[in-house]
Amino acid sequence: MSIPPDADERGVEVSSDAVIYEVGPDCTGEDLAVGELYSAEVNGIVDYGVFVDLSDSLSGLVHESELDGDRSYTVGEELIVQLIDVRENGDLGFTTVGIDPSDHETERRNHEFETAEASDLEGSLGQTVAFEGRVVRIEQTGGPTLFRIGDGSGIVPCAAFEEAGVRAYPDVEIEEAVRVVGRVERRGEGFQIEVESLTRLDGEESDRVADRVEDALTERAAPHETEALIEWEALETLRPGLEEVARVLRRAILEGRPIRVRHHADGDGMCASVPTQRALENFAERVHSDPSASQHAIKRLPSKAPFYEMEDVVRDLNHALGNRDRHGQRMPLLLMLDNGSTEEDVPAYRTISQYDIPIVVIDHHHPDPDAVQSLLRAHVNPYLEGEDYAVTTGMLCVELARMIDPDLPAIDHVPAVAGLADRSDADAMSEYLALAENAGYDESELRDVGEALDYAAFQLRYNDGRHLVDDLLDLGDDSERHRELIDLFADRAERDIERQLDATLFRAEREDLDNDAACFRVDLENLAHRFTYPPPGKTTGKIHDRKVADEGEPVITIGYGPDFAVLRSDGVRLDIPRTVTELTEELPGAGVSGGGHLVVGSIKFVEGKRETVLDALVEKLGEADLDEELGSAAVAGFED
Repeated sequence: MSIPPDADERGVEVSSDAVIYEVGPDCTGEDLAVGELYSAEVNGIVDYGVFVDLSDSLSGLVHESELDGDRSYTVGEELIVQLIDVRENGDLGFTTVGIDPSDHETERRNHEFETAEASDLEGSLGQTVAFEGRVVRIEQTGGPTLFRIGDGSGIVPCAAFEEAGVRAYPDVEIEEAVRVVGRVERRGEGFQIEVESLTRLDGEESDRVADRVEDALTERAAPHETEALIEWEALETLRPGLEEVARVLRRAILEGRPIRVRHHADGDGMCASVPTQRALENFAERVHSDPSASQHAIKRLPSKAPFYEMEDVVRDLNHALGNRDRHGQRMPLLLMLDNGSTEEDVPAYRTISQYDIPIVVIDHHHPDPDAVQSLLRAHVNPYLEGEDYAVTTGMLCVELARMIDPDLPAIDHVPAVAGLADRSDADAMSEYLALAENAGYDESELRDVGEALDYAAFQLRYNDGRHLVDDLLDLGDDSERHRELIDLFADRAERDIERQLDATLFRAEREDLDNDAACFRVDLENLAHRFTYPPPGKTTGKIHDRKVADEGEPVITIGYGPDFAVLRSDGVRLDIPRTVTELTEELPGAGVSGGGHLVVGSIKFVEGKRETVLDALVEKLGEADLDEELGSAAVAGFED
């Protein structure tokens, strides 16, 4: 049965199921059909009729004979018109239709360009395509406005030209769904779309694109399924957490969010951060159609302190806010490695939580989950799963890096370096050492790599030393240079350590505690060489190792300065985080803070209370139980 037509005031018959089309900016006359209804706007009035715009690129004339002669028209007025004529020269003729638009369905009419995906732009080189996605970055250059748009498979730079330095499409914002039509061109080693039109989508179209992008993000952010380098129950226990971190990091890159990697400046921290950085950069290169964008997507930053200092968070925020304002970047994701699990991190975390900056932590220091957990997007720490410090952050991050990019070049030796650098006593160390030996590295060489990394970290201070660290880890392109550098750095480190021990070792003061442990105190302020390698923490560790070798266990060593103390122990069941908490409560006004592993850590205090704090500390150490099964504790985080 046919639907009876409606009639407007002029008698033009319009079917009650007729659709009113809103014409997209990319449409041509070929996208229109005689008899269809269109939403239009009056752009000019002349003696012989009214000119109307269907879009920025399509216009036509309503001849005076097709106008309602009983009314006047004004520029900017919205009309519903019907196409009645398409001339040979392309001119369009319309008639007005006086109907109520709310009585009819409205649809958008877009030109049917080939739809391109970010992951396959090369196949559309030189063609005009449509590209839909979500805006992840808007950068105003001295020439075009550069919109970086992600469709879940990748991110494409789209250059929109106005006057030089003038923002194109000023109403478009980050996170909005858009449709771009433009020509795919090669730019440097990548691709970009030169924009002919950019349309902000809303309503059902926006929802459709958002759903498609979300599905693509979820699929591509999923980590690769990899087998661990060795069979170790601890790794399997921690695998779900690592997979979640890999998913979060991959998604951040797919969404155009930069990643700032903060890691402790020592051997384990470098073994954790360098493979992770490489894996993220490799993934970013595949995501971004513009290789130059991937070069700035990941930034690795060493931290000297065993927690996230306010000094560091202020630097990070200043950098992020500057990039947001100057370059249109999103606020970054913060990835904390071999650091970030303790209550001391909370002030910095609370500061950074005022901004859109997710925080992810992989660490093996004794955590304070009640203090930090609510501030973190993800947190992997062996203590949270019933394991301990013997599972080093470097071991975990090698597995993480392989989940992000399973095609990483040879990194089989890196977990062994991390374990030796952090004195891991895990049973799995023998398997890691065997894995490294199969790759051509014996244990002596690996120990030298760890010493060289520590030495380099001290000299580099706040610089990531990217290419130098790559060569020290033998992740560069010249293994001969790696060996020569290791020999040089390890020899220099050994020389400086012996020089420091000559000044301090025999001046350590011994005290026998009530629990029969031997406690050695060393005044590093007055006895040690200052501002040189090794720093106070490592100096304390080296003194402790010599005392254990000479005295046997149980031994506790305290290296102290004007406002700090570093603790190392063997054969004593300590709980340094708890000890710090008790001293903080018992000595108000002493400014006690600190933490670390259970049997190795550091404490800070106000200088005028040094003797009070040290005496109270030694008294508590004398109350600790002995434990013959406790071997050398990890020292990461307390050697600076």
